[in-house]
Amino acid sequence: MLDLEGKRIRVIVGHYGSGKTEFSVNYAIKLAEQGKKTALVDLDIANPYFRSREKKQILVEKGIDVYSNTFDYDITADLPAVTARIKAPLEDSGCITVIDAGGDDSGARILMQFQKYLTPEDSDIFCVINGNRPETNTVKGAEHHLVRIEKETGLRVTGLINNTHLIRATGTKDIVKGYELCRALSKLHQIPIKYHCCMEELQEELRRETSTFTDFSIFPIHLYMRDTWLDR
Repeated sequence: MLDLEGKRIRVIVGHYGSGKTEFSVNYAIKLAEQGKKTALVDLDIANPYFRSREKKQILVEKGIDVYSNTFDYDITADLPAVTARIKAPLEDSGCITVIDAGGDDSGARILMQFQKYLTPEDSDIFCVINGNRPETNTVKGAEHHLVRIEKETGLRVTGLINNTHLIRATGTKDIVKGYELCRALSKLHQIPIKYHCCMEELQEELRRETSTFTDFSIFPIHLYMRDTWLDR
């Protein structure tokens, strides 16, 4: 069984296009499938595309409570506003809350409103890295975005998520490349790598290719967010 242990609140940050929303949705679903009371909070009010709230029906069907902006997901869903109801899962000690923050330091800025909940004792901050994005395909580039997010929010990243991908064109070599990048970043900042994401159909091949690696935890990803026009 996939090890999903962590603090009660897990905040997902990262560069635009890193796949943090896809990871957030998959992460919340896997938590719920392991019988954990789970909520997903969509705090991405900066980017109108590929937001976790778009998959509310799927998430609710799996027993996950979804919180987003004041107006939920209707004609006013793009307004940069959040609902006070978001505090409910943050204050529920029995609920694991996954927070999908906005991309980069500007998108993550909203987390400052909830700093009293995001204590080191109660929260993890996971930074998603896509080593195939031009801005984060080097250690220096990935570090730049990580440091900016930390400075803007005042929160320290506690885990790295290797999500190096090319959507459906991803191969195991992409993921291993991301492993090398994240390993270097991990050593530089003393931040552990939590997971290495791969599409579900690649996991057996990736296991064989990384059989000699230590602490290589594979996180299978189902493409919930990329099931419409991008696939055509």
